Amino acid sequence: MGNEYEIDEKMTVELELEDGSHVNCAVITILTVQEQDYIVLLPLDEKGENTDGEVWFYRYAEDENDPNKEPELSYIEDDEEYEIVADAFDEYLDNAEFDEYLENP
Repeated sequence: MGNEYEIDEKMTVELELEDGSHVNCAVITILTVQEQDYIVLLPLDEKGENTDGEVWFYRYAEDENDPNKEPELSYIEDDEEYEIVADAFDEYLDNAEFDEYLENP
């Protein structure tokens, strides 16, 4: 199957990591799982590429009272919660590939 994702070049976010460094990430999708939103990010190198196909999952929350405020991303601490999100993303990929197949038989 390979790890190639459809990336909207315009949709990127910059994350500050625990060590203070910054990583630019492409936004792949936002998933809703058990009434919680999660964002799926593809970390990019200095050239704007991703060579290992690794994706990152974070909890995602927008301020309903202020749509202009930056969304809040939070780390998923719980392994079980992480697995649920990873499974939902696998399902998203399966559906995306199926949709692509229907569009390009």
